[in-house]
Amino acid sequence: MDEAELVDWEVFFRARSELGAGFARILGYFREDGEKAVGRIEEAMHRRDTASLVLPAHTMKSEARQFGAEPLGELAEEIEFAARRSVEMRMFPDELVPQVARLRPLYARTMELLDAEANPLCKRTKAAS
Repeated sequence: MDEAELVDWEVFFRARSELGAGFARILGYFREDGEKAVGRIEEAMHRRDTASLVLPAHTMKSEARQFGAEPLGELAEEIEFAARRSVEMRMFPDELVPQVARLRPLYARTMELLDAEANPLCKRTKAAS
């Protein structure tokens, strides 16, 4: 997936404008929550705990979309909905293994892009090194 497709910058800039001074703090929460959510999803898959997939995937979906990270939101939604269906059917969603494997790298790359745009000094420092 092309980097330009990872973030809808219009949504990102609108969120930054609407959140104003709180933007950096809210983005920081997304960074912390997202890292925890990815870990919880991976752990739930390893434990084969279907119910424990739902909440972190739901959280990731909502927060990602707030910042325009639509592909990340879509992947989290796919995990969430498959987990919900599997809970209802009382089975484990083995078919989610590829999606869960893609989640951490997609989250990490998305956060790199969001952080670079949120903090232009970070971008310049990396370029200078």
